[in-house]
Amino acid sequence: MPFSETSGWDLVAKIGPTATAGLGIVPVYVLLCRALRYRRRDQAYTRYPYKMRDDFAKMTTQHAHEILKYVFQLEFPFLVKKSLEFALFRTYGIPTISKLLCETKQLSDLQYAPRRYADTGVLITEFLGQPPSSLRANSAIARMNFLHGMYQRSGKISNDDMLYTLSLFVLEVEKWVRLHEWRSLTDMEIAAMGTLWQDIGTSMSISFSDLPHSPNFRDGYEFVEDLRTWATTYEEKMMVPNDWNHKLAEETIAILLCNVPEFMKPFGKQVVVTLMDERLRKAMIYDKPSSGYYVLVNTILQTRKFFLCYLTPPRPNFMPVARHSDADPKTGRYYLNEYMSEPWYVKPTFLQQYGLAAWFRWALGKPYPDGKKYKPEGFSHFEVGPEKFEKHGLKEFEATRDRLISERVGCPFAVSKA
Repeated sequence: MPFSETSGWDLVAKIGPTATAGLGIVPVYVLLCRALRYRRRDQAYTRYPYKMRDDFAKMTTQHAHEILKYVFQLEFPFLVKKSLEFALFRTYGIPTISKLLCETKQLSDLQYAPRRYADTGVLITEFLGQPPSSLRANSAIARMNFLHGMYQRSGKISNDDMLYTLSLFVLEVEKWVRLHEWRSLTDMEIAAMGTLWQDIGTSMSISFSDLPHSPNFRDGYEFVEDLRTWATTYEEKMMVPNDWNHKLAEETIAILLCNVPEFMKPFGKQVVVTLMDERLRKAMIYDKPSSGYYVLVNTILQTRKFFLCYLTPPRPNFMPVARHSDADPKTGRYYLNEYMSEPWYVKPTFLQQYGLAAWFRWALGKPYPDGKKYKPEGFSHFEVGPEKFEKHGLKEFEATRDRLISERVGCPFAVSKA
């Protein structure tokens, strides 16, 4: 039928209401996504009795754990994981830390580094992801204490090194969320980070005596601010260019880019360097990337932030990102649900062995869960760590674990003022 002015306007008249309705759905959807995104934050504020700053000192470690659990597993699971990885990476800008790690070869040699990364992630995720009074959380801290203890007693790890590392696990998470996520952490969530990490640090026998308000911190929020002040001064003095830093950074970047095709690795390396601030980049002896990398990385991060906030519904409560499995009912061991470069402690299920990710790794010539290597039987806390230390220190481990279970307090800052 030939197009006529009359038939054309009739067609427009028929389509018009549909198009208008379609356009009207868009702002409704955007507003709905944004409202749902902030709903969990507002519900947490209502649920917990920490409405004002004066309430933060009363925060229990159990409540701090619950608050951080929804932050880490539901609100920002991807970026929190990356910020914790980068926090560990940032410690390599301190020569006293990078030199020791290079000498032990645990992170400077690709033969050992993937397992060291897996073991470190296992222990940190366990004492952050499990309730502070639980056997799992305290077993993880006890094992970490054993692995660090021999180096601390010999003077190879100083209290400053330990305190600085702890500070980054707090500060880098807060910074990455503030800069790159769809919302910043609330004061209550920051206080929860301070409350839980102060308790963890105490359990690791880390001294906080150099922090401005030690030993009488007002609350977890003040503890975080004290860490920020101290860590900034510490970096200004100690984060300096050093060949040990560069060597460790090179090996670590190789692990971070393990699943990137070879032809893209130079580009990926420049992206990693772009994410460094000026002080860290100089300490690791890298040239400044071209301005195009900064524009690209910032554009990607800002686009992601906008997309999450306005176009993506929040992760449902029944779908938390769980990095570790529950205990195997037969063996009592645990498995990792994901891995970086090598499938340590990953259960060789059908999906893990034959899923798209496994085929992709196979095509790149990378290891995948084949059920033969990388401890497919899972992990026990007592065995986590370098191979030479497996099953060593059982009595010390058990004594520390049992002591922590009995000693970890409910309201650390309220107790400190008692």
